[in-house]
Amino acid sequence: MTERGWRRPFDEPIEVDGRTLATLLDAGAYIAALPKKEHAAPEWQAAMQALILVAESGGPTMLARIGVMRALNRHFVPEFNPKGKEPHWGRRKLKRDQ
Repeated sequence: MTERGWRRPFDEPIEVDGRTLATLLDAGAYIAALPKKEHAAPEWQAAMQALILVAESGGPTMLARIGVMRALNRHFVPEFNPKGKEPHWGRRKLKRDQ
């Protein structure tokens, strides 16, 4: 049977501002301590919902960890590099072109 409760540890602790969020309770306390404006952001609300779902229903802790990590990295936009990888047909020479 799956363990339930707020004391369940994450598979990998989350490092935030020199703090370690090791359990669901730690993550919930961190979210509750956020400023009101930031706490009301949809990403943090979704993270808190995931924490509650995992703590009370006994779901996988990875679900809650993903929710918290997405909320922490909500302003990160990956940079697109169009020259990252060229298709293989762009480099090969055909016999007729030699």
